[in-house]
Amino acid sequence: MREVTTTNGARGATVSTAQKIKTEDCSIIALDKFIQATRDSGYKGTASAISELVDNSIQAGAKRISITVIAPAADGEEKTIEISVLDNGCGMDPFTLRQALRFGGSTRFGDRSGLGRYGMGLPNASLSQARRVAVYTWQSPGSARGNTGNSKSRADTTPEQVYMSYLDVDEIVRSEMEQVPRPELVKAPPQCWGSAGTLVLWTRCDRLDNQRVTTIVRKLESELSRRFRHYLWKGLRITINGDAITPFDPLYLHTDAEVSGAHIFGEELRYEVRADATDPRRTGWVRVRFAELPVHEWHKLSNEEKRRIGISKGAGVSIVRAGREVDYGWFFMGSKHRENYDDWWRCEIQFDPVLDEAFGITHTKQQVRPQAHLIEALTPDLEATARALNGRARKAHLAVKSGELFSEAERVANERDHLLKPLPTNPDPKSKALARELEKQHPVLRKAPTDRPSRYTIVESAIKDTCFFSLAHDGERLILVLNPDHPFYREIYKPLADGDNPRDQQLRAKLELLLLAAARSEASLKGKDPALARHRLEWSNTLAAFLNDK
Repeated sequence: MREVTTTNGARGATVSTAQKIKTEDCSIIALDKFIQATRDSGYKGTASAISELVDNSIQAGAKRISITVIAPAADGEEKTIEISVLDNGCGMDPFTLRQALRFGGSTRFGDRSGLGRYGMGLPNASLSQARRVAVYTWQSPGSARGNTGNSKSRADTTPEQVYMSYLDVDEIVRSEMEQVPRPELVKAPPQCWGSAGTLVLWTRCDRLDNQRVTTIVRKLESELSRRFRHYLWKGLRITINGDAITPFDPLYLHTDAEVSGAHIFGEELRYEVRADATDPRRTGWVRVRFAELPVHEWHKLSNEEKRRIGISKGAGVSIVRAGREVDYGWFFMGSKHRENYDDWWRCEIQFDPVLDEAFGITHTKQQVRPQAHLIEALTPDLEATARALNGRARKAHLAVKSGELFSEAERVANERDHLLKPLPTNPDPKSKALARELEKQHPVLRKAPTDRPSRYTIVESAIKDTCFFSLAHDGERLILVLNPDHPFYREIYKPLADGDNPRDQQLRAKLELLLLAAARSEASLKGKDPALARHRLEWSNTLAAFLNDK
C-alpha cells in the first residue's frame, strides 16, 4: 500500500512534521548566539584576557613576549585600540593553528604539565575583548618545536612561511563563518621575530576595560608584573609598548622585585592533600609561606607611596599554580575578617597542578573555589598565623606611635650634625654602592622628608657578615644598618625597641646615638675603612661570643 501524504490527514500531518524536523537546525550550539554570550563570560578584565595569551606563549617555549597597545589613526573613522601579543616561541603548523582558534580545540586538552588544559584560552580571551582576532604563526624549517629564542644569530631571521587564520564576531553573527578558516600563507605579517613565533592581533576592540592607551598599559604592567613574577625572575622578558616590566612580589621578599624588604615569618608549611576527597591515591603538595612587612621602617612612607607600592588595602593571599598566579584574595582565613593591620603581612600558596579540582581552578585560570577538604586542611594553621601576624603588626604600630622608632635618635643626630666636622663628599665606592642597594630594599630611603632631607637614617637589614651593625654613606646621607640576626639585637636591642615603657624607649634612642656616632666616625676616616671594618667585625664577633648562651 503506497503511503499518501496530505496536508489535512493524520499521516499527512506526520510527514509534514518529519520534513520540518529535517530542515530545522538542531546543532548542539547555536553558533551566532554562543559567540555573543561567551563574550560576556569568564574574564575579569583586559589584563586577565591578555594573561591567557602570555600563558600560551610561555607554553610554546617563548623567552620574549612583546605586548603592544596602540590607537592607530583612521581617516574618517573613530580611533579604536588594537592590541597585539608577539612571542618567539615554537610557532604552530597550519593544523595546530586552526585547532587553537576553536573553542576547546587544544592539542593539549587535559594536559596538566603546562599552564593551559582546556583549549579555551585563545578564542575565549580574544573575543571577550575584541570583535576580531587574527593569528599569524611561523616555524623553523624542518622543526616541529621551532626557535626558543636562545640563538641570537636566528633572532633577526625573516620567517620563510607565515600562516594566518582568524575569528570574526560579525561574520559569525551574519552566518558567514561557521568554521575556523583554513590557514593561509601571508607575505608580510604585521610583526615577526626570528625563524619561529606567533603574533596574536586584536582589532575592533570594543570591550576593553579602558579606552585610553596609557591607562591600559599601566594596568597591564601592574597585573602582569605580579601574575608572572616567578617566570620573570627565571629570565622571561615581557615588554609593553617597548618597556620591560619589572616583577612585583606581593610578599616583598625577592631582592630582584620592584620593592623588597619584608622578612619571612616562620617556616614554610607543607601539606599533602588529596586531589579528590574520596580518592586517597591521587595527592599533591601545597606549600605556604608568610611574609612580615617592616612596620618600623615603612610606616614613614606617605599614604600615596603606600598605595603605589601596594601596601594599603593590599592584604591577601596569592594563589600560585605552576609558577603563575591564578588568584589573589582573602582565602583560608576561617572566621578572621580582614583588618587594616592585615596590610602589613602577606601569604603565598603554591600548589601542584594535580590539585586543580581541589582548588576549583576555572578554565580562565583567574579564580579559585577551594573544595571543603582543602579548606579543612589549610584553614586552621593559616588562620592562626594570620591572627599572630595581625597582633604583631598592631603591636609594632603601637610602638611607632609611642616612640616613633629611630626618629628620636635620627632627629638628635641631625640637630647636632652642624657641630661636627663635615663627612667626606666623595665616600668609599663600596659604601656608596651599599647605599644604592639599601635604597632598593627600603622604600623609606628613596623618599626623603619634604621639609628637609635627613642626613641620618637607621634601618634594619640582614648583613652579609656577622657584624652587629654596618654603615653606608653616599656623600649626603649616612645609613646605619642594624643586623637583626646578631645576638645583641635579639637579647638587648629588640626588647628595648618592643617595650612600652618610656624608659625603654629612651635607652633605645641613646643606644642608637652611640651606634650612629661609631658609624659616623668610621665614615669620616676615609682611606682607613678596611681596617675599621675589620675591627668592627672582630668587636661584633666578640660581643656575640659573650652573649651567646650556647
